[in-house]
Formats: sequence, structure tokens, C-alpha cells
Amino acid sequence: MTADLGRLLSEVGAVLLDFDGPVCSIFAGYPAPQIAAELVDLLRRRGVNVPADLASESDPLEVLRRTGAAGNHGHTRAVEDALSAAERQAAAKAEPTPFGREVIVAARQAGLPVAVVSNNSAEAVTAYLVAHRVAGYVCPVIGRAYAEPARMKPNPEPILKAVRALGQSPERCVLIGDSESDIEGAQAAGIRVIGYANRGYKIGLFRTAGADAVITSMSTLAEALMKKSGDPT
Repeated sequence: MTADLGRLLSEVGAVLLDFDGPVCSIFAGYPAPQIAAELVDLLRRRGVNVPADLASESDPLEVLRRTGAAGNHGHTRAVEDALSAAERQAAAKAEPTPFGREVIVAARQAGLPVAVVSNNSAEAVTAYLVAHRVAGYVCPVIGRAYAEPARMKPNPEPILKAVRALGQSPERCVLIGDSESDIEGAQAAGIRVIGYANRGYKIGLFRTAGADAVITSMSTLAEALMKKSGDPT
């Protein structure tokens, strides 16, 4: 796997990172199920008859996605605003992913520009990067389009937006992500993808989905990038 990873990295000119997972656990201090419940309560206060499966949804991004699919732009904007505010609060309590920072720094030392492409709000991502002193290593930060959840990954649009901003061709980029939507979005965008299997069940899932490489720790990627840069450590 290490050899395959090294070969992959030798063929790319830029690194794209998903945020929640590869960089940090954004909802570690402000749990995602709590935020999802707050968004459901917001919909109820707006007079929405919330179906049972949505009422029990634990993923706030899925609440936003489902709200957008229902077609009421006013409700979608309200949920978007509330979620963005919650994400900004969550970013202040986020738990860094072990070796996530090292991956960013090692990529830059290897001469690879680094972008973040996230379904979280760009403001929350940027706040985290600034607080953890890595904002200067990452450009651009591509968050979700405002109140248009259909444009989130696995839609390839935000990934391609980052590729264009980096001045790279898709085949010269690699995305590191921890979800099926990352794998699907990268493949739709025509870029390489490394699956970060931070849960055991994801290893087989990502391999079946066709990830170019699968890692179980960001340290593996950091080490490969340091070798690429010529750093013996």
C-alpha cells in the first residue's frame, strides 16, 4: 500500500482535502446529532410537518439536503443559516485529526499546493485553519454553496472549482476523503482519490468503490509526503 501511495503521489501536482475527517472532527465538541435536532426544531417552528425519518436524522448536512430537496427556498435558507452558525461554534471545539496538520505541512514542503473541499461552510473551515495556524498553507477553501445543498459532494462541482483555482488539470490532483460522497465526487470530477478509512468498515467499502488508495491513518500519508519532499523523517 505504501508503494502504491508513493507512486500515486509522484503523479499528482496538488492535494485536495475533505475537512471533517481528514483534517479534524468538526462536531467533536458540538455533536452532529444535537445540531441536527436543532435544525429539525427550527423546521417545526416554521410550520413544517417533519416526517419521522427526518425527525430522527443525526446528520445535520442530511437535514439541509432533505430540506433543499423539498423545494422551499425560505426553509432551506433558514436551515443553511442555522447550520452555518452552528458549524462556526463547532469549529472552535473541533478535535484535530492525528497527523492531519502534518499532512498539510508535508504536502507544501513537497511542493504540492493544498486545497480544502468541504460540505461544511467555508467560514467554519477557515476559522478552524486560522485557529490551528495552518491557514497560510491552504488555498483555496471551497465550502458548500449557500442554501444549495444539491451542489454539495458527491456533486463534482466544488472539487472542480478547487482544481481550477489551483491551476491544475483534474488528472494531476488527488482528493483525500473519508466518505463515499468523497469517492464518488472525485471520480465524477476525474481526479484521483485516497480513502481515509477512519472506521474499520470503510476499508472494504472504499476499495469496492474504486478508491485509488486506502489509508487507515493520516500518518501513512504524511510519511509518504515527507519521502516525496526528501525529508528523511
